[in-house]
Order: sequence, then structure tokens, then C-alpha cells
Amino acid sequence: MNPINTTDLTAALQWRYATKAFDSQKKIDSTTLEALLETLRLTPSSFGLQPWKFIVVENPALREQLRAQSWNQPQVTDASHLIVLAVKEAVTVNDISEWINCLALTQQTPIDQLAPLQGMIQQFTGAMSADDMLHWNTRQLYIALGQLMTCAALLEIDSCPLEGISPASYDQILGLAGSGYCTKVACAIGYRSGLDKYANAPKARFPQEKIIVRM
Repeated sequence: MNPINTTDLTAALQWRYATKAFDSQKKIDSTTLEALLETLRLTPSSFGLQPWKFIVVENPALREQLRAQSWNQPQVTDASHLIVLAVKEAVTVNDISEWINCLALTQQTPIDQLAPLQGMIQQFTGAMSADDMLHWNTRQLYIALGQLMTCAALLEIDSCPLEGISPASYDQILGLAGSGYCTKVACAIGYRSGLDKYANAPKARFPQEKIIVRM
């Protein structure tokens, strides 16, 4: 693997911004979309439990319904694709067992050798309240959002994270209510419109000495 150079990395992050106006006629090709979805699948999570589900909303009628529950933000319908990031409300013993079986199969490890790890995960998650577990899982979901946006920028795909939505309404529209998963955030991806006035606005960021401490 040839690593990206530091100049290209920082240039991609300077180029990225929360796109407000997308070109509704320009679509992400299938190969690029699948690569971006793979970046979501490869997102790291605590213990590897992956407490999430990613819904790629392609149906125009659904996206119109979601836009109405998103302060009428045009990104919801105008972007090439809309991805809704939903979090698993609770990690159960069965979920942990399924993950351990996946780990054993993938790494060709005898299942009994993973028993200590399984017990440790069960003890850790079992000590959490329902609220604490939901917050824990949600924090991990935002790792996935950050990974998606960064990888999109490296591919010169625009993105816009969307928290100005009604999660409960999204759950109803997408059939998530009662599923054990709930919407937390969405992300529109595609290509910026030439009319987006924010595209060339300088990034307002504090200098490193204000936010980075070297010890």
C-alpha cells in the first residue's frame, strides 16, 4: 500500500466543507459509492462490536418525506445519496456471541480460546445502564460519520452531516421504530453545486497552539 502524502491529506481536508447546495444532476458512480460504504463497514468500534446500521436512502419519495422532517434542508433530496446512521440501542449477550463467532471464523481461532474475551465484554456491557449503553454506542457511531466524511473528501466527494432532523420521524419513515435501532444523524454525499456560496469560504479554525497540548 502506498500512503497518501501529507500535502494531499491536508489539501483534501481544506477542500472539504459542510456542503449546503448539491448538484442534483451529478451522481456518485457505483464503484465509488461501494468504496464509501466499505469505509463505513471498516469503521473501528469498541471491542469490534459494530453497534450500528447504515441506511442508504435511494427512494426519491422517501427522501422527500425525510426532507420534511429535516427543516426542509435541500441536501436531503438534492445530494447524490443520503445515508442515515442508526445506533443499536442495546448490545445483548446474543450480539456479543454473534460477534465472537464472526471473529473466530474470520481469524480462524478456536471459539474456546475467545471465551475470556467474550466474558470480559459481557461483564463490561452488563454493568451499563440502558442510557449509558445508548450513549456509549452513539459515541462510536460518530466515529463512523467522521470516517465517512474524511474518506469522501479524499475521493473528492462532498458531504454534509445532518443533525437538524427529527430522529423519531426518521425512525417511523424508515421502519426503524421497534427494531432495536434508532436514528442519530444523517449524511448527504455527492457533488457541490457551483452556486454554493460556502464552497470557497476560508475555514475558521483555531491555531494549533490553542487546541493542541504537547507534553
